[in-house]
Amino acid sequence: MNIKLIAMAVSAAAVLAGCGTVGSDFKAPAEMKEQAFRHAAPGAPAEAQLPAQWWTVFSDDTLNRLEHQALRDSPTVKAAAQRLFQAEAQLGLARASQLPSVTVSTGVSNSRTSANTSQGLALGQRSIHGNNYSVAAGFSYELDLFGRVRRAVESADAQALAARHDRDGVLLLLSSQIATTYWQLRGLDAEMAILRGALATRKESEELVNARFNAGLSNELDTSRARIERANAEADLEEVQRQRNTLEHALAVLVGASPSSMQLPVAAAAELPAPPVIPAGLPASLLSHRPDLAASVEILRATNANVGVAEGAFYPSVSLTGNFGFASESLGDIGKGGSRVFSAGPLALSLPIFDGGRNQSNLTAAKARYEEAVANHEGKLLTALREVEDALSDLQQRGQQGKAQLVSRQAATRAYDVARARYERGLSTYLDVTDAQRSALAADRAAAQINTQRLLATVSVARALGGGW
Repeated sequence: MNIKLIAMAVSAAAVLAGCGTVGSDFKAPAEMKEQAFRHAAPGAPAEAQLPAQWWTVFSDDTLNRLEHQALRDSPTVKAAAQRLFQAEAQLGLARASQLPSVTVSTGVSNSRTSANTSQGLALGQRSIHGNNYSVAAGFSYELDLFGRVRRAVESADAQALAARHDRDGVLLLLSSQIATTYWQLRGLDAEMAILRGALATRKESEELVNARFNAGLSNELDTSRARIERANAEADLEEVQRQRNTLEHALAVLVGASPSSMQLPVAAAAELPAPPVIPAGLPASLLSHRPDLAASVEILRATNANVGVAEGAFYPSVSLTGNFGFASESLGDIGKGGSRVFSAGPLALSLPIFDGGRNQSNLTAAKARYEEAVANHEGKLLTALREVEDALSDLQQRGQQGKAQLVSRQAATRAYDVARARYERGLSTYLDVTDAQRSALAADRAAAQINTQRLLATVSVARALGGGW
């Protein structure tokens, strides 16, 4: 009969728990319209999307290896994973509150009462003493009549999803930092190749000037100028090597390696690869893939659920407890029917009557936090739009800048050839050769820097779109 009463109470609790849910159900913000970005290439909306390992579009084996090493060894990635585990554990704690709590206990005690108390005198001035053994199982359960617990679970679930998106954001940021640093390093490799070529040319020019000076066809001023240009080229080469070492150390830290162990071979080529092509007609709705915006939506859902939790404080709280077990003075008799102990209840109801405005203040604060989250989400969305437009604009303008720089580079190379030919024929001074050399070197280095910036802009586009278009 007692077991039937427990079953009936639990069944009634389950029915009452589904009566309603405090607060309003969450409605996600309106999605971005299918409009193209201003600086994207015109065309129909593209269906192509970058792979999860988006850096593979550069087709660079060294970059692929560095990215995979970072995903495996970076302390930043490990810390992000542990934060996700913490959020999932908190979700488990919240879900546990939806289920009854069942405990099992055992105990043994020895006691003796006083013979001189009123109870002892009533028993003929005798004391009661002996052992007591007990085995019991108890349960407690909060009847979620108005959905307060369900809203708390919803909030924890949203926070766990937000933590997952935050982890994805860490991975995206780390992979983009590695790609950026790597292409900056390769850009310096291209400049070093240009400077090595310029240094070889200046050494050759210095030998030519010295030979003409020894033959009486030149003067000491020309030899000094040739020596200065060669020394400047050597100094520039050392400066670029210093910058490359710094980037190499930074790259080692990003991938989770010791800076002293990182040594990437210097690329011999003076030309950088062309950046991958951005599909035409990128729709603004792709921003929904960004981890920070996806996490922001989950934060909205969590704060909306917390408003329901705060509203639940105004409603009654009902809890049910029970206990069943055996107790006996003799351990051998503990399993007998006469040793049973049982209790059902109390079915406790708690209703706030006067709290000095505490619950109302909590509700007001929860609603304010939700409105703050809405405003923050709108700000993050605008920032995301700006980042994409900036990256696309940068990529577009760098392409135009590269075309103009190519004309300058060709003209500077031709000017140097003409100046050197005129000097060798005695038609001009070495100052013309020096000026032409400087212009040609500056044009070559500027072209390498623009090509590097085009690659970096492509990385920025991928990052701004959430690692995939």
